[in-house]
Amino acid sequence: MPTLPIFQVDAFADRLFAGNPAAVVPLAGFLPDEVLQAIATENNLSETAFLVPAGPARWRLRWFTPAIEVPLCGHATLASAHVLFEEMGEPGPVFTFETLSGDLAVARRDGRLEMRLPRRDVSKPGPVERLTTVLNARPVEAHVIPAAADDTWLALFETEAQVRALQPDFRAMAKLPCRNVMATAPGDGCDFVSRYFAPKGGIDEDPVTGSAHCGLVPFWAARTGRDAFHARQVSRRGGDLFCRLEPESVIVAGRAQTYLKGEIRLPG
Repeated sequence: MPTLPIFQVDAFADRLFAGNPAAVVPLAGFLPDEVLQAIATENNLSETAFLVPAGPARWRLRWFTPAIEVPLCGHATLASAHVLFEEMGEPGPVFTFETLSGDLAVARRDGRLEMRLPRRDVSKPGPVERLTTVLNARPVEAHVIPAAADDTWLALFETEAQVRALQPDFRAMAKLPCRNVMATAPGDGCDFVSRYFAPKGGIDEDPVTGSAHCGLVPFWAARTGRDAFHARQVSRRGGDLFCRLEPESVIVAGRAQTYLKGEIRLPG
């Protein structure tokens, strides 16, 4: 019976049982898409990452939720770099991942893993009334953050407590034309907080979402005049992200912890 190695990593976590769990599956070459999707569905985590060597310090990287392949995933990229550095002993201070969103570099710096992700800017006001309906709370502002096959609607609230208290209607949210919805507010013990919802992708609430900060960081930079932030995603598990805005990129850094190592048994 064929087997594959698998690692499960808590990303954006400085301890186990926090942050966002991701599965990482190193491969010699990509298996058929239906097999990759079946593995991700069986894992039933926000994302499963599949890695294939592409040259010195370069890897091809794909991400699957339990339901679909996605064009960008921050926490599973962080988890993949952690596995390469800490579990597989791959040399080099920086890895580059070839992805649907272009080349993404991850480096070790100051005890964290630091990802360079594509910047996503707000394009226009969003539909306050429709967000009020699906979030069961009225935001003070709404905005659209466009991305190819990955549009996000952003809801701004006045306080962290309001974001924490949200009780979304996920069935209604899945019928929206956008791929994802996120809510944000100034933080009480950090610069800003957020929550991220993606029922259309098979994830009602993502515990910690690196890719969300591709849009959140430019949004908060425009409001505050700053370019560096300590952010916190206030899901039940929660996680801390350390972010910096650059002209074409958003730097998102965090820590990761290996939870398990094992093997997948595939049908013969």
